[in-house]
Amino acid sequence: MNTPAVSKDPVCGMAVDPSKAADQYEYKGVTYYFCSRGCKQAFERDPEKYLGPTQPDPHSHGSH
Repeated sequence: MNTPAVSKDPVCGMAVDPSKAADQYEYKGVTYYFCSRGCKQAFERDPEKYLGPTQPDPHSHGSH
């Protein structure tokens, strides 16, 4: 399986280079890449919140 050149952080929507990602997490067979540990921790707490039909909360990125 190929690693994408750029991935989208599902929490904040930021473009993330998987080779330089702050963290990653596998959920239901898909690997997600994150710009920060805070985004990964938010995703771990409630993945479906970030994978649903709504867009990421633009205010969730304020702490980093």
